[in-house]
Amino acid sequence: MTERDRRRDRVRELLDAVLDDAHDDLGAMAAGAHASAYHFARTVSATTGEPPVAMRRRVALERAAWRLRGGASVTETAWEAGYDSVEGFARAYARAWGHPPSATPAGHPSSTAHWLDAPNGVHFHSPTALWVAAGEPPVAADGAGAVTMLMAHHDLADTAVLLERCAALPDDEWTRPRVPGAVLVGWAGPEESLALVLGRVVGGLEAWLAAIEGLDAPGGPEPDTVAGLRDRLDAVGPRWLAALADVDARGAWGDRLVDALCDPPESFVLGSVLAHVLTFDAQRRGLARVMLAAAGLDGGPEAVGEHDGDPVTWLRGT
Repeated sequence: MTERDRRRDRVRELLDAVLDDAHDDLGAMAAGAHASAYHFARTVSATTGEPPVAMRRRVALERAAWRLRGGASVTETAWEAGYDSVEGFARAYARAWGHPPSATPAGHPSSTAHWLDAPNGVHFHSPTALWVAAGEPPVAADGAGAVTMLMAHHDLADTAVLLERCAALPDDEWTRPRVPGAVLVGWAGPEESLALVLGRVVGGLEAWLAAIEGLDAPGGPEPDTVAGLRDRLDAVGPRWLAALADVDARGAWGDRLVDALCDPPESFVLGSVLAHVLTFDAQRRGLARVMLAAAGLDGGPEAVGEHDGDPVTWLRGT
C-alpha cells in the first residue's frame, strides 16, 4: 500500500464516491468505490448515518442555497443542482429549507447559513471543498482562545513592523537573495529574499482565509513591492482575525476542510491550519530579521525592545 493510499480517509472516500459530479445515481457511486450498490449503500449509511443518495441530494441543496445567496438565478441553480426542471428543484428546495428558492436571502456566500441539518457534519463549503464539522470538542479549553487570538494579533502586528522597516530598503535590497537555498516548507519553494519571505506570510493568510471562507484566493504578485504587501496585509488582517474569532466562538477547531482539487483530496483540521500559520509565520519573521540585519537594518541596539519580535515586549507596548 502506498503512502497516498494510507492517507485516504473516510471523508475522502465520501467525496470521491458520493459527491463526484459524474456519480449521479447509486450505481455510479458504488462503481466509483469498486463495490456493489447494496454493499456501498450499507457501508456509507452505517459509517455516516445518512444514505449516500440522501447525502448527495442534501449537499446539492446546500450548494444551491450557497449559489442563491451569492446572487445566482433560480434557473441556473436548478440546472447546476442536477434537476430536470425548475419546478422539481423548487419543490425539493422548499421541502428542505421551508421556503421557495426565490425567497432565499442574499448574503455572504460563505456563511454557514447554507447548511442543512446533517447526522455526520459533512457540508458543502465551496465549489472545490467540503466542510466537516467535528461536533462538540471532547475537552473544554478554558482560556485557550484568548492566547490563540493574542498570537494571531501579534503575528499581524509584527509583520507590519517588518514591512515598515523594509520600506527603507532600495528595491534591489528588497528582492536580493540573502539566504540562498532557504526553504521552510517544501511545497512553497525557496524563500531567499525579504520579498519572498514576507510575501509568503501575507500570501499564506490570504490563501487559508479564502479556504475558510469558501472563496477564491485573491493573492498578488510574487514578489510584490513593500507597499503592495502592506496594502494586502491591511486588507486580509481584520478578516483573518474575524474568521478565527468565529471559529473559536463556535468551538470549531476540530472541524475540517476537504480540498477536492488535490489528488487524492486533502483534508485540513482548522486547529492544525492555525498552528501551521503561526509556526511558519514565526519562522519567517525570524528569518526576515536575519535578512534585515544583513542589509544593515534591525541589527543594532534599536532592535531590542518593542520591535524585537517578542510577544512579551509587544504586549507591553499595546
